[in-house]
Amino acid sequence: MTVAHTAARAGATRRTAADWEEARSAARDHRAVRPLPVVHRDLGAALGHALAEPLAALTDLPSFDTSAMDGWAVAGPGPWRLRDGGVLAGGGHPEPLSDGTAVPIATGAPLPAGASAVLRREHGETGEYAAHAEHAATLSDRSPGAGRTVPGRDIRPRGQECRAGELLLPAGTTVTPAVLGLAAAAGYDRLPVHRRPTVELLVLGDELLDSGPPHDGRVRDALGPLLPPWLRDRGARVTERRRVSDDFGLLRAALRDSAADVVVTTGSTAAGPVDFLHEALAEAGARLLVDSVAVRPGHPMLLAELPPAADGRPRRLVGLPGNPLAAVAGTATLAVPLLGRLGGHADPEPLRMTAATALPGHPRDTRLLPVRRAHRHAVAPLPFDGPAMLRGLALADGLAVVPPGGAPAGTDVEILDVPSGR
Repeated sequence: MTVAHTAARAGATRRTAADWEEARSAARDHRAVRPLPVVHRDLGAALGHALAEPLAALTDLPSFDTSAMDGWAVAGPGPWRLRDGGVLAGGGHPEPLSDGTAVPIATGAPLPAGASAVLRREHGETGEYAAHAEHAATLSDRSPGAGRTVPGRDIRPRGQECRAGELLLPAGTTVTPAVLGLAAAAGYDRLPVHRRPTVELLVLGDELLDSGPPHDGRVRDALGPLLPPWLRDRGARVTERRRVSDDFGLLRAALRDSAADVVVTTGSTAAGPVDFLHEALAEAGARLLVDSVAVRPGHPMLLAELPPAADGRPRRLVGLPGNPLAAVAGTATLAVPLLGRLGGHADPEPLRMTAATALPGHPRDTRLLPVRRAHRHAVAPLPFDGPAMLRGLALADGLAVVPPGGAPAGTDVEILDVPSGR
């Protein structure tokens, strides 16, 4: 580090640590944070994006009266005279039924005009009778209980789920597999969605190893494997993950040259002898929005606006501490709400659960504590929750937001989701 950089560090001023909720709001609600542009994606490519427009039905669902069961379509009260043939799903428009007649029908098949109900296969009994010297098959209802062949029974009427033009989902809804299925059923081939934010991950530090056990004072890089799937799970498209040595010039160039919407760095957020991130941001002309947060672990996290990309796109940087669990806390506090906002996702409803036992807190700061479900609506703390530890997180169902001083047993606390990979 040069004398100039040393002087810059000595004269640097840091903002007072932001309250945890204020920091999260700054990442999500800052005036410069706008959802990314709208793109149109085929259904298969829209997964994980956020709907840019409300999803309205293009047709009634179902679009015609259908059979909800395998059996017989019947007209009027029984017994019925069976008609030849049958009605299959996708078989076109069936011939109408006259009163007192029935025809075999498959689940999902269109109901013949004149049909009043569907008799399930397990409830029907066929026989024969002679009339005018002709033999014909008959069908009788043998279902248990009263009120057999009630009109409308086992029929899915047209428009039962929705009518054409009806709002199905609001803008901002995350496209899940179920949303894809609903969109397909409603007639969509493509969806208008917000572009996913691109992320470049810069893992900083000469002490990190990419393989093998720790040795000679060096440690394995845990965040390189951990963060990309976490960020993708939260809507990002991770374009690159690369290591940057403890070198001011290399870090400055990496920040200057990145074309990603969001740069995420690990390490170098404090004031150690090779922590160059603050100086590199200052030289790059970045503007700090959050410079440390009153949360444990992870308080030396930061959020900054970088100068625009060459094409004028806004760029942001989330600086995470180097300790693994501290970096996870920074991800949950700053990166997750920022990515959600850029991707156009609606804010999720906070999940609150009860502390099954006391949740230990920090005397002054919010604490993000790995917890596991003790039973359906309650959580308990996990051990191995230090800033450099991941053992507790590996067993966690979430991170409890513990207020300063801790949360007594029976207290309701917010639970932040952690990706499970399941």
